[in-house]
Amino acid sequence: MRRREFITLLSGAVLAGPRTAIGQTSAKVFRLGTLTPGLPRDEKSPEGMTLVRILAERGYALGKNLALDARGAKGKISELPHMLEEMKSANIDVIVTVGYKAALLAKATGIPVVIAFGSGDPVATGLVNSLARPGGTITGISDDAATISTKRLSLLKQLLPSMRRVAMLWNSDDLGMSLRYGASAKAAEVLGVRVQALGVREPDDFDGVFEAMDREPPEAILMVSDVLTVLNRKRVFDYAAAKRIPAIYEEQQFVHDGGLMSYGADPKESFERAGDFVSQIFKGRRPADIPFEQPTRYPFVVNLRTAKAIGLEMPPTLVALADEVIE
Repeated sequence: MRRREFITLLSGAVLAGPRTAIGQTSAKVFRLGTLTPGLPRDEKSPEGMTLVRILAERGYALGKNLALDARGAKGKISELPHMLEEMKSANIDVIVTVGYKAALLAKATGIPVVIAFGSGDPVATGLVNSLARPGGTITGISDDAATISTKRLSLLKQLLPSMRRVAMLWNSDDLGMSLRYGASAKAAEVLGVRVQALGVREPDDFDGVFEAMDREPPEAILMVSDVLTVLNRKRVFDYAAAKRIPAIYEEQQFVHDGGLMSYGADPKESFERAGDFVSQIFKGRRPADIPFEQPTRYPFVVNLRTAKAIGLEMPPTLVALADEVIE
């Protein structure tokens, strides 16, 4: 090989190296935000781990081409707007939300939003135009409140065939949860069960709720999940245990924490689907064109330890229906 040819080849190789390195370091880093009214869904939380895993399977690896900004208001809803301002300043590409308030506030930023859990019916609350054609900046997972409310009450009926009155606890300051309560109340009416409506707006309201149940004891309790009821769940557990009142909840974590029964959407599945939606948006698809989905897995969980503690004999036929039994 001639000396001139060798120098030319060597120069080309040297130039090729830096170009490749520059291309690698300048590759886009996609910025994902998670916003919840409760605890942050970061990569150490079960839901955050699910999001990160799904996105890694689709080519978005944390620390390489994916950054996660997890924010949680820990019950201080007034903090959410400030968190969203910071996310907007940080050029977040997509926000995954939990709860109606987080989704509503995130919508105003113009950033693409994926609802993962607990926001109610997005059409009824006015978040989107329709489930099939959202038509804006929001897509994600929708509740099927009417169907699952009927199922929860039917499970209580199997436990207590003569049940005539059920106390329903929900956050009356949250439109999504109020609509879910409404669906539950309609389902109760169809089953011939009278509803003792116990709406709460702040932690102190639980004292009034317990006083109301003392005056007019219900045969069972159904609690609608949102950040307010989640953060005060132990108070409800303790009251139900002290008064020996069977209760059903919407989330399986409540039963692991000491509640009696739960029937509701599997959060793992919901966050898996949310991760897939985020991936589609990263690839350029608009939320307006991504139809909402509804959960397909609704685990029924029973805590026999809690049943024993309140002196309740769970019918074997009901226990046989459970996807998980805590003994």
